[in-house]
Amino acid sequence: MTNVIIGYGNTLRSDDGVGQIIANEVETWKLPSVKTHSLHQLTPEIAEILAESTYAIFIDACPTTEIGETIQIYPLKPMESHNFNLGHISNPRSLLALTQAIYGYAPEACAIAIPAVNFDLGETLSPIAKKGITQALQQIKNLIKKQI
Repeated sequence: MTNVIIGYGNTLRSDDGVGQIIANEVETWKLPSVKTHSLHQLTPEIAEILAESTYAIFIDACPTTEIGETIQIYPLKPMESHNFNLGHISNPRSLLALTQAIYGYAPEACAIAIPAVNFDLGETLSPIAKKGITQALQQIKNLIKKQI
């Protein structure tokens, strides 16, 4: 079993792509106990990957109006089964619930929300998102060390 880093978002919508950018950077570290996935969006197929993992880190952009200007890290638990819709996987908690439902197991997980202000078409990152990338990479190193 391994650790999995799942960075998601739209790289053609400026800051929205920070999750993928971070996952791609972690991949360059070539850590044997870490698998990375850069995705446009979360899909049910990721459940199989999660079922083979001991720890999962989900990374996505989040508007500063919701989280302020610093990254936020918080634990994730599978969504309660009575709130879960198999036909709609749109967030990490529902994906963890799907994993639990299919495989009888879901890994320990956390989310890293990266502050973002620019979701316009383009590939230019805002200074806030760039700062968030740097902060997130350091926190990911710390989280991985705890899991090894």
